[in-house]
Order: sequence, then structure tokens, then C-alpha cells
Amino acid sequence: MLQWLWERTHTRPHCHRRRRCGRCARTASNGRAEAQAAGGELAGGPSRLTNPGSIHLPGQPLPSLQVLLGLQSSASPAGLRLLSSQSAPPGQPTMGTTPRTKPHLLLLLLTMVLISTPAWSLAQVTSATFGPVFEDQPLGLLFPEESTEEQVTLACRARASPPATYRWKMNGTEMKLEPDSRHQLVGGNLVIINPTKAQDAGVYQCLASNPVGTVVSREAVLRFGFLQEFSKEERDPVKAHEGWGVMLPCNPPAHYPGLSYRWLLNEFPNFIPTDGRHFVSQTTGNLYIARTNASDLGNYSCLATSHMDFSTKSVFSKFAQLNLAAEDPRLFAPSIKARFPAETYALVGQQVTLECFAFGNPVPMIKWRKVDGSLSPQWATAEPTLQIPSVSFEDEGTYECEAENSKGRDTVQGRIIVQAQPEWLKVISDTEADIGANLRWGCAAAGKPRPTVRWLRNGEPLASQNRVEVLAGDLRFSKLSLEDSGMYQCVAENKHGTIYASAELAVQALAPDFRQNPVRRLIPAARGGEISIACQPRAAPKATVLWSKGTEILVNSSRVTVTPGGTLIIRNISRSDEGKYTCFAENFMGKANSTGVLSVRDATKITLAPSSADINLGDNLTLQCHASHDPTMDLTFTWTLDDFPINFDKPGGHYRRASVETVGDLMILNAQLRHGGKYTCMAQTVVDSASKEATVLVRGPPGPPGGVVVRDISDTTVQLSWSRGFDNHSPIAKYTLQARTPPAGKWKQVRTNPANIEGNAETAQVLGLTPWMDYEFRVLASNILGTGEPSGPSSRIRTKEAVPSVAPSGLSGGGGAPGELIVNWTPMSREYQNGDGFGYLLSFRRQGSSGWQTARVPGADAQYFVYSNESIQPYTPFEVKIRSYNQRGDGPESLTAIVYSAEEEPRVAPAKVWAKGVSSSEMNVTWEPVQQDVNGILLGYEIRYWKAGDKEAAADRVRTAGLETVACVTSLQPNTKYHVTVRAYNRAGTGPASPSTNATTMKPPPRRPPSNISWTFSSSSLTIQWDPVVALRNESAVTGYKMLYQNDLHPTPTLHLTSKNWIEIPTLEDIGHALVQIRTTGPGGDGIPAEVHIVRNGGADSSQPYPRGTSMMVENAAGCPAPHPNTIFSHSVVMFIFIGYLEL
Repeated sequence: MLQWLWERTHTRPHCHRRRRCGRCARTASNGRAEAQAAGGELAGGPSRLTNPGSIHLPGQPLPSLQVLLGLQSSASPAGLRLLSSQSAPPGQPTMGTTPRTKPHLLLLLLTMVLISTPAWSLAQVTSATFGPVFEDQPLGLLFPEESTEEQVTLACRARASPPATYRWKMNGTEMKLEPDSRHQLVGGNLVIINPTKAQDAGVYQCLASNPVGTVVSREAVLRFGFLQEFSKEERDPVKAHEGWGVMLPCNPPAHYPGLSYRWLLNEFPNFIPTDGRHFVSQTTGNLYIARTNASDLGNYSCLATSHMDFSTKSVFSKFAQLNLAAEDPRLFAPSIKARFPAETYALVGQQVTLECFAFGNPVPMIKWRKVDGSLSPQWATAEPTLQIPSVSFEDEGTYECEAENSKGRDTVQGRIIVQAQPEWLKVISDTEADIGANLRWGCAAAGKPRPTVRWLRNGEPLASQNRVEVLAGDLRFSKLSLEDSGMYQCVAENKHGTIYASAELAVQALAPDFRQNPVRRLIPAARGGEISIACQPRAAPKATVLWSKGTEILVNSSRVTVTPGGTLIIRNISRSDEGKYTCFAENFMGKANSTGVLSVRDATKITLAPSSADINLGDNLTLQCHASHDPTMDLTFTWTLDDFPINFDKPGGHYRRASVETVGDLMILNAQLRHGGKYTCMAQTVVDSASKEATVLVRGPPGPPGGVVVRDISDTTVQLSWSRGFDNHSPIAKYTLQARTPPAGKWKQVRTNPANIEGNAETAQVLGLTPWMDYEFRVLASNILGTGEPSGPSSRIRTKEAVPSVAPSGLSGGGGAPGELIVNWTPMSREYQNGDGFGYLLSFRRQGSSGWQTARVPGADAQYFVYSNESIQPYTPFEVKIRSYNQRGDGPESLTAIVYSAEEEPRVAPAKVWAKGVSSSEMNVTWEPVQQDVNGILLGYEIRYWKAGDKEAAADRVRTAGLETVACVTSLQPNTKYHVTVRAYNRAGTGPASPSTNATTMKPPPRRPPSNISWTFSSSSLTIQWDPVVALRNESAVTGYKMLYQNDLHPTPTLHLTSKNWIEIPTLEDIGHALVQIRTTGPGGDGIPAEVHIVRNGGADSSQPYPRGTSMMVENAAGCPAPHPNTIFSHSVVMFIFIGYLEL
């Protein structure tokens, strides 16, 4: 027997499982179990069950020796664990125990097993092992042929353990990467030294490999870009009549890839502008001029630019001369010369550009539309190019370009066909599968054209064979073997590209192992209930499972079921079911078992169930729920609404619950419609649960109607239909219809027929709509509980066109150049246009004449019209009226307004102009008025003045605001002679000048302020005196003084005048503070002030009955302009407050 144990423990068990984490769990379960069985025999022979006849059942495998011994599955490091002996009556060993043995014999057995077990039989941890996963793959590259770069690098890097090695393919053939060749492998990157188009242009792929397998990168195309020079031959001149359209060909040189184009006129950098008259095709490079004029004469050169990955190159063509013959004044209908193709193919996400440009006189306007759908507003343009920045399948369709002018129109149509590169819808992922199992992998890709799918295994094509079936996107394995492990790739491709999805397949084989998922050691269950005990050992292939209770092997019965998955189910549990339950698992790799103890508890019951309720929106409700349970267990209550758990922790939620142990009442606060439904209260312990249901009905305003459909569209009415929404348990009483004008219009209630829409209606007519206007509609339902949420908006519709129903407003005019009549009006907004082709029809005639002239002004935004006729006299009254029109007809006419033609300047000059200086900086000017004449409305007079010795062109100007004949001119220089003229003016300009007159300003006032200011208070007055100011020779005489006085009792200052150098003013006894400003006055104006702060202090000197004082502060502002009295006062108040604060 010892020899048998030695052989079994030295036989290496099979290890056929390799995990993604890289750890190979080399298990010796088979040998371990048999060694344990042998140890049992050495320790006293095989164990005998209480009822040996009940152990072996027909059709079931015999239990192993380990089972007979009752050994646990959690092995010691040597793969063996010995249980301590249990006391038992002689001859009656029980499940899970062994007969008492001698300790020294057990120790000998354990020592032999430990010594004889090689190192590989222990649990070993290795580094993670996994196949290559790309982190960096090569990208397509455009390399300029003239580049100074000496090498190209195609990137490749994969994460793998062990680290990956790399190979490269070019055009499907593996490359030989020699150490000294132009192709070098740096890490995983391919470096091409001195690349050339002949040798290196092609398709490249990287292959990354390690012992797990091989993966192939996506394809990267290396292309070589170039741009040759234009031909050196002189270009023929282009000839045309002025007024015709002309095309100058670019004829670009050979190139790759595409180019961008610009044109020069005469010299660099005078580029041709992109306006409505010029167009440069970015497809051909040709220059188009819709209608030539004299400014187009000159020499033209085409500039072509190539943009490559890391360089830009431009080349110029020879100049071609454009010669224009005599002007052809005829008008021409549009003729489209730059046309986009009949079919344009594009990939999803690419930018699509359609070009359209036409010759014509006048220059045509370009319009774009989608023939079989609506053109997105963001792409609507009047430019010669229609650009869709990121095309999608919704953009596929037929597009039309229309060129139009007053002579006609021309159109061209073409179709955009949108296709797409492959894109994964479903991919494969890393998979661990049991040996002998079946596996189905699938991947799916979208694209246009539809992609084909193929498979790779370790970088090589995979086809159906033996146990492997390849069917498009499906890969199926029958009875997996270890050889199926490796790296797999699903490849989807169409003519626009190829995509790869990679995954690793790891086929594993291992004996049953309970260490990660043993049977629960303690299994509580409720009396009368049901329990499921899972048996889920790790095993590959799947293990067969056997259950026992104590020493009894369990078989399926009315109460006991062992499922095909190995789960033990016991129903209608009683106290007799308590005990130890053991799961035995076995496959061809080995055996294992795991045991748990079942404990039976009292069942949980609902003692007070919730009752159904019917409430209104906003009500509060309490649903009661009480329960009894096993006192040794914790009881919890959970509530669900329509089988979804209620979240009591939601901030601002409507649910609250009781916190008493056996009470689980639910409170609903401010119930909403969404709170109606089936409520379930569940009382739950760790072993069982009980539940009861109640229905809550919440009545409220109706839900939103659905399916709003618009039909029978006319110019002012539509028929609206809808489907009935939820009435929320209260009958619908009426419906309200609303409309808005997208995109930013507000919802407004509309008139309907019938006026009141009853609750059983599902259609109504909308009245009073605006013709040719976009609308969306919605419906609201109401009942006795209120108005519900609105329906979703209907699809956008446009009412039919009608003639305009409102006349334009704001009719006025006037101004302009001689011989012109300018008429202005307020443009009509979109809601009044009523149709396409909108414009204005103007009628006008000289006042008093009989015949009307008319003018048609197209465009809704037009707001004026200029009628020119040299025979029109200045300021001639015209009768003017206006109406609008569209393609359905003319609208109503406005009332007649009187508009005058352009005015001319006044013809008469003012007379008797007189000017006189009144101060050092001012003079007065007077004149006789000019009589109104027929040239226009006199607005006022313009005074021009300039210094003697200066030219009249340098004159300053002042205009009166009305027809006053007196003006005061300010900001003059002192003691200066001025020349003065006066002119009348109107809206057309100024009339002739009057004869000039002269005026001289006064000398400036003295620059010195009064000084040596003193004051004396009496009982009722204040006397202030100062030294007289004597004017200098260049200053005006002093004729008097001005004093500004303000005290603390009267904040408003008062002005006092005196011709002496002193002044006496009445005061009150209780005045304590005063602020005084004194300045000179005379013919030259007011001088600079002196400012003094007076403080009355009666207690300063008892020997003087009334206080005296001298100036405390004098501010000499010489050299600065005299401030305004209000400014002086504000400064003084600040000083006044400050000194008062110091005294306090």
C-alpha cells in the first residue's frame, strides 16, 4: 500500500488549463484524492457507513475513498488534510469522521507524503500570461517625393506576456529585415531609410507574436506625393467682349494628391477675390468671371498648392492675358458653366462640396435645394459652393443648383451617394472555455457596400475543417481541444477599408476545486419554505455532482431535487431536514467535495396587509404593513411599485416609511400620477420573505394626447387630428389647440371650429392662420382636476400662399441728389408676406398731375426706391402710394403720402450781419432772417468765424438749432479780432455767405484773485473786505466784484455783487460756519476766485464783543480756467465739513 501511495504521489497530474491572468494552476486533485484514500486505509481500513446498502445507487459512480473517509476538500499544502478523530460508539463510525488511529502512524503517513511530493505538485504562481494586444498600429502615410526627410517610420507596439516579437508584411509578403538593409526593425516599428516610390510604395501590416499566438495589425498604405511644375510654354490670351462671361483654364501639372487653387491678377499677392462675380473651381482650378468689366483687364496666373502630411508646395502658371473688346450692353440669361457631377460618392463623415457657377448679365444669383427632401438650414447658401461638413446617410439624395437673373434661369442636378467604411456592430472578446465544450463566436459589421467577414487564427486564414465551422461572421467549435487555444481575429472589409477585432481563446482542463466557491458552511432556512444550495466547483470539463445528507445519498423526490447544474433544492422544509449536506464533484481530472450545515428557522408572515386606495393628485396616503418573524433573525421591509424598488433616499422624494421593528408602513406625500400602480410590501429575513400587494389609483389631469396629424392645409386653415391620451381616471371634458411659428415662436391658443372642442372629439379645424407661414401644433386635454401636459408638437407644415392682405407702412422720403425722388417705407416682416416672390409696387406722380408712374422693387428686405429724372425741380411734392406683391398677386394699396424731391441749397444769403465781442471768450452775432424759398425747408443758420490773418478755409463753424437770428459764439481767444459770416442751410447743404463783418474780443480779466481778505461779525451782519485788484495793461478793467456766499444754515449759495472792495451781508446769531468765494468782474468776464472759510467763535476773546478774523486759506487758481460756481460750491462743502470735524 505504501508503494501504491508512493507511485500515485510521484505521478505528475495533467494540467491543461491556462488562464488569462497567466497563472497555470497545476492541480493534483486526482492524485491527492487517491493519496487521501490510501491514507485512510493505512489509518484503519475503509470506513463503513451506517447503512452500507444505501450508498451505491444503480447508474451512479461509486464514491471515492476520500468520500468514504469523510475528508474535507480544503487540502493542506501537500494536497492532504487529516481530520481529528471523533468519539463514536464502537462499530458505528459516522459521516465525516474516521476511526481512532494511532498518532505515530498518521504522522508517518503525513511525513512520507510531504517528502515524496515534488515541487511542481504545490500551488505555484507564475507571471501573467496573455497573447498580444495592439497598443499602437501603423497609420497610412503620404510622403513627399521631394522631402528632405531621410526615413519613414511605421509604428507597431503590442502589450503581451511574454513580450511579443514582431514581423512585417508588404503587399501580403513577409519582409526580410536584414541588419544592414534599408528596412530596420526598431522595437516593433518599421523604419524605412531613404524611401523611394518605386521600391517602398505599398500596403504594410505588422504581425505581433508570443507563445500564446499571433495577431495582425490593420493595413497601412505608404503613398508618395508630388507636384510638378506648370508648363513653361506661353499661354494664349483670352478675348471677350466686356459684359460677357469668361473662363480662364488652369491646366494644373501632374500631381498627387489633390490641390487647392487661387488666381493672381498682374502681380503677387494681388489675388482674385471670392465674390459673386468671380469663382475659382477647387475641382479643376479654372477661373470663372460671370460678367466682365473694365477692371478685369490684365494678366492672370493660376497658383496651385499641394498640402501633404508634413510639407506644402505651391507652383505658379505662366501669365495669360485677358483682353476685352467693346462693351456688349445686352442682357443675358444665366448659363451654368461650372457644374457638379451627376453622381458624387462620399463616405460618412467626409466633407462634400458641390460647385455651381453661371455666366449672365446681370450677374446671376445662386440658389440650392434638395429635390427629394429639405435642405438643412445650416447649409442653405447663395454661394457657388454647397458644403456639407460631415455627410451622413440622411444627406443622400438629389441636389439642384439654380442660377437666376432678370432674364431667366438655368439649373443643374446631381445626386450625392453616401457610403461607409466597415464599422463593428458586434465583436469577439477574450474567452476561457472548457475542454470538450462547444463554442460559438460571432462578429457583425455595418458598412456600405455591406462588408464581407473572414477569420484569422494566429495570423493565418481560418477555414472550415473537422471540428471548426466558419460561416461568414460565425465561428463554431465542436468539442474544444487544447490545440484550439490561440489568438483569433475577425476581419470585416469592403472597398472602402478593413477593420480587425482580436480575442484570445484559452481552452482549459482542471479537476473540481471548491476553494474559490465552497458550499455555504451555515445554511439558514425557514420552516415550510424552500431552500436552494448551490454546488459550483471550478472544473473543466463540467463535473458530475452527487449530494448526501450525513451518510445518506440524496435522490430526487417530491421534496428533494438535484438540478442538472448541481443545485440541491429542498421544499416544505421541516426541523427534520437540519444537518450536514455534502456535495461530491468528479470529472476525468479528479474529485472534490464540500459540506455545509442546514439550520431551520420560523417562517415570516404578514399580519397586517396594505389596502388598496383611490386618491386625487396631491393627496397624502399611508399603506400599512405589519409582520411576524423568527425572533433570532433581523426583519427588514422593502416596498416596490410595479415591481421596481422604491428609493427612500432620493432628495425631495415623496416616500417615507415607519421605523418600528415589526411595522413597515409606507407614507406617500403629495401623490403624483406616477405614484399610481401596484405596491408590494415584502417582509424579509436572511432565510425567507413574505409579501402582500395593494393597488393605488391616483386621479389627475389628463395625460398628453398623441399622434397629432395636420391635413387639409389651406392658406388660413388646417384640419388637426389627434389620438386620445390617458384620462388619468377622470373623464376628459375639453381640448385646447395651440400653435407656434418655429424656431423660436411661443405657443399661443388658436381659434377653432367648433369653438369649444368636447372631450370625445379627436379632430378640429384651426382658423385664422397666416398664409405661407410655418406652423407647429399641439393639443392639451382638460378635466375637472385641471389641464394636463401638452402633446408633442406636430410635424412642421407651411400654409398655402395667398396675395398680401396688408399694405406696407411708414411711407416717407426726401433727400438725395438733385433730380432725385427718394421714397422710403418699412419692410414687411415674414408674417405679412403671404407667399414667395415678394416685393413692392410703388406708384407716384407730381402733385396735381393725372397719370401715375409705377416701379416694381423685388425683395422683402427692400426699404427704399430712388427715381432719377433731371427734369425734377428741387423740393417738388409728389403723391406716393405703395402696395406689396407676391407670386399670387398684388396686395392692397396704402394711403397716399406726400414726398418731396431732393432739395437744393438756399440761394439767398442773410443780410445785416453784426458781431460784437462781449467778453474775452465770447461774441454775439445777429442778422436778418432769410425768406423760405422753393428749394427746400430752411433748417437754420451757420456762423463761420476765423482769426484775422487766417484763411477762411480754416474757419470754425457753429450752427443754430432753429431759425433764431441771434447767436453767442464761445471758446474764443481773448483780445483777438475775428472775421464772421453767416449762411442759411437746409438738408441739401449751406447757401451763399453773407458779407463778412469783424468783432474783437475783450482783454482777459485779471489773473490775480482778491487777497488779504478779512471779516467782522456783528449781531446781525457779516462784513467782509479785501484789497482791491488792479488790472494790468493787457487785462480788462475791474468794474466790480462777485461774491458767492453759503453758510451752514442755508446750503444753497447766494450771489452778491458790489463795486467796492467790501460788502456787508445780514446774518443770524447762530451761524457758525460760512464759505465765501470772491472774484473780479469786468468787460473781459469774471476773474479767478479766492476762496475763504469763515468760522464764527464767539468765546475766543471775551474782550471783543464780536469776533474778527482774516483769511484762513486762499486758493490762488491763477493759470487755471475759472470753475463753474456749482463746482466751487461742492469743493467748499467738503472743506467746510472737514474743518468742522477738527473743531469738534
